[in-house]
Amino acid sequence: MQHYFLNQTLTVGDTLELPADIKKHWIRVMRAETGSKAEFVADNQSLFIGELVDESNGKIKIIEQANHNVELPFSVTIACGLPKSGKAELIVQKATEMGVSKIIFLPTDWAVAKWNQKAGKKVERLQKVAKSAAEQSHRNLIPEVTYLDSVNSLIDIDANQKVVAYEESAKEGESSNLVKVVNSLHAGDSLLAFFGPEGGISPAEIDKLQANNFTLVGLGPRILRTESAPLYFLSAVSVLSELR
Repeated sequence: MQHYFLNQTLTVGDTLELPADIKKHWIRVMRAETGSKAEFVADNQSLFIGELVDESNGKIKIIEQANHNVELPFSVTIACGLPKSGKAELIVQKATEMGVSKIIFLPTDWAVAKWNQKAGKKVERLQKVAKSAAEQSHRNLIPEVTYLDSVNSLIDIDANQKVVAYEESAKEGESSNLVKVVNSLHAGDSLLAFFGPEGGISPAEIDKLQANNFTLVGLGPRILRTESAPLYFLSAVSVLSELR
């Protein structure tokens, strides 16, 4: 069953015409016909089932509300030092599939990539990637993609727990902090995780974050690429919070 986001309030019994982009994809590309059903997410993240009642005009009728919820039990934000070309799209797509709530990109001391004046357009494109991935993975939420100007901006973000994925911690054999942090969280809590770019995280950045209540966590004994680390992290969070 196809899955789409509608930026409006929905109620069982409503009849409405689909936006042009959804109409084109569902009817022309996916060949939906009168009587076909799809999932539609309302602006409050509630999930409904809609039936196509007028194929020519793309009109649907909301026939039931569904209780299916695939979101993680708590909100997870990943903040990534600017990766090299092409990797941001991969991070956004796969992190969305794995349940992230928000994705932040920011310049760091040792980042090679520079977004400068292009940040706005990049974020706009990445937000479309997040929407497509959220539809594909049947999310009730489209993750928000944003750009911050420095690591200092992370300090002001409110979260129940804040962590830094640090390869030096992994090298030293640290293996329990991530488990402790995730196990301390409850439904509705929030978690912020920071990941360095290809060049790594500078000692000055580590000192600053540690001084502001960020916990250093290892992600296993292997050194992960900048695009792999947040995906490993989200997988671990899912296992620890959803599969126990």
